[in-house]
Amino acid sequence: MGAPRPPSPRPEGGAEAAFLPSPGTVWAAFGGLVPSYMQGSTRRMGIMTDVHRRFLQLLMTHGVLEERDVKRLQKHCYKVHDCNATVEKLEDFINNINSVLESLYIEIKKGVTEDDGRPIYALVNLATTSVSKMASDFAENELDLFRKALELIIDSETGFASSTNILNLVDQLKGKKMRKKEAEQVLQKFVQHKWLIEKEGEFTLHSRAILEMEQYIRETYPDAVKVCNICHSLLIQGQSCDTCGIRMHLPCVAKYFQSNSEPRCPHCNDYWPHEIPEVFDPDKEREAGISKSNKKSLRSRQH
Repeated sequence: MGAPRPPSPRPEGGAEAAFLPSPGTVWAAFGGLVPSYMQGSTRRMGIMTDVHRRFLQLLMTHGVLEERDVKRLQKHCYKVHDCNATVEKLEDFINNINSVLESLYIEIKKGVTEDDGRPIYALVNLATTSVSKMASDFAENELDLFRKALELIIDSETGFASSTNILNLVDQLKGKKMRKKEAEQVLQKFVQHKWLIEKEGEFTLHSRAILEMEQYIRETYPDAVKVCNICHSLLIQGQSCDTCGIRMHLPCVAKYFQSNSEPRCPHCNDYWPHEIPEVFDPDKEREAGISKSNKKSLRSRQH
């Protein structure tokens, strides 16, 4: 999920960029001197500091982080490298980094989780990214397993594919033969790398994969892809109208019907038949976390 964006620039000649540039490529871009005619201007090229470099390095390590963790990470980087400086507004801080990353066709992109609407940030490729560009981390047959899982997820009504259905396709994989036991381990590898999420024996795309691969999915599965009626972004999980069939992300459902006692479809005006989820509230979550921490502290003192 996320705000629609204009088409991203492509490398000349139609060639695809790498899945993500190597850290060395990124550091080279960060370490380059800013031409004198661009100094003082963050509109065309940001002025990078050790704070920004460390922030990006740690974000690359994690792949994707919730907004609260991104804010903690930013404060940590300031504390390490420039403790006396005023912490820049997060949006401006990230825009500054993105102005440099633009020439590498990557950016730090903000989205939200499909299930509960938590804000997240991930380092993603702006150019169309095929599954084959994950080759640096996975073997050919592992990548083909991911393709099979992706197809099942995109084609399903729920946005989930059962492990049984995925494993039943092992005999069709390209490259080296893979046993079902090995395939189970590879699926867990995709979970660890934050490309898939597992819930009760079923798999769906991780928010990182949705942010990274939305354009690829739209172009590869144009007849099967689902789009949210509210934010118009790619939809994997969500709710649909029983009458007209439109779909909405759960967080979009929550916000759209936030104060509506009789929810009706925004397209056909028929009654919306599903339970309305709660809007994600970071303040409530923070209070719940503090309360949980206090209870844990109390129990430790009692023992």
